[in-house]
This record gives sequence, C-alpha cells and structure tokens, in this order.
Amino acid sequence: MFRDREEAALALAQVLRAWRGAHPLVVAIPRGAVPMAATIARELGGEIDVVLVRKLPAPGDPEFAVGSVDEIGWTYISPHARAAGAHPAYLENEIKSQLKTIRTRRERYTPGREPRDASDRVVIVVDDGLATGATMVAALHALRARNPRHLVCAVPVASSDALSLVRPLADEVICLETPELFHSVGQAYRRFPQVSDEEVIAALRAG
Repeated sequence: MFRDREEAALALAQVLRAWRGAHPLVVAIPRGAVPMAATIARELGGEIDVVLVRKLPAPGDPEFAVGSVDEIGWTYISPHARAAGAHPAYLENEIKSQLKTIRTRRERYTPGREPRDASDRVVIVVDDGLATGATMVAALHALRARNPRHLVCAVPVASSDALSLVRPLADEVICLETPELFHSVGQAYRRFPQVSDEEVIAALRAG
C-alpha cells in the first residue's frame, strides 16, 4: 500500500531510473496521474504532458468502464460492454459526451499549444492505477500513433486482467502491485483524494 500518489510516483521513478538522462516524455492520464507524472518527469529529467482519453462508463455505474475514447474519436469497446447494458445507442451518446469533456479539458489544460512531440522519444504513460485497463488502452493507442521510440506503461497498481489487456500495446509495462483481490485503485492508497483541474493546470505549467 502507498501513502499517497507522491509516494507511488517516487517508487515508479526508481524503477524507471534507467531512462534518467534520456529526456523521456512522461504523459499522464488526467486527472489523478498528472501530479504523479510531474514527479516522475522531475526525477528522470523528462518532460510532462497529458494524453486526453476518457473511459466509457457502464449504465448506472460510473466507476466501471465498458470502453474508452481518445481525443480523435478512436474507441475501444470492451467485450463485456453489452452484458453490462451498454448497447450501441448508449455507447454512441456516451462517446459524444466524453469527447465534449475532452475538448473542454484540452482548452483548459494546454491552451494555445499542441501536444508535446513524441516522435522517436521514450514515452512513459502514467496512471494512478488500472482497474479494467480501458483508458490505458486508448492512451497507448493514441501515443503509439505518434511514433515513439519506446513506449512504456507505468502504474503503481493494477488488476491482473488490466495488465493482460494493456501488455500487448506497450513495449514495456511496469506495475508495482497486483493485488490478488482487486476491488478498486483506491485500495492501494492510504490517501487518495480527487485531483482538481487547477492542480492539473499548475502541474503542466510548472513542467
């Protein structure tokens, strides 16, 4: 168990220390992972950015992902989506809603600039944990399309199913804890507060 996201980020940075001096691009999935990516980028001498993806929640269960969407509208739909009640019309509406949130976040988080160049770079994609792995699927897909030299998925905690899902999409997967009984990402932290848009903006400006 980690005290908080900062402790988890420092632990990840230690495992990622081989990339110190390579000026890696450390890319966070907002919002919770952004302060973590800032710490990792600082420890490795890298650069921070965000990848804007959103999970598609199951009907009536906003914490359970049945898919994900990236900034250009590429979608991943989980095999369990229909069983969870996410029929095509529901998914179509949810995709539109999440794309609207992505556009709003892009305007707030990185106004007036394009995403950092990922071409021929070591790119480390960070989240504070993976439950289903759906949002990481979209994030890795989005970053792979930008031609990194080496694509790393780095998380403090994940379910074994999530790791199996994302492993084929990255060149390297780092996960510090894989609980046998996985209930939620928050179970791995003593303190797991929400991260605000203001904290995200401040971390990106500082980086």
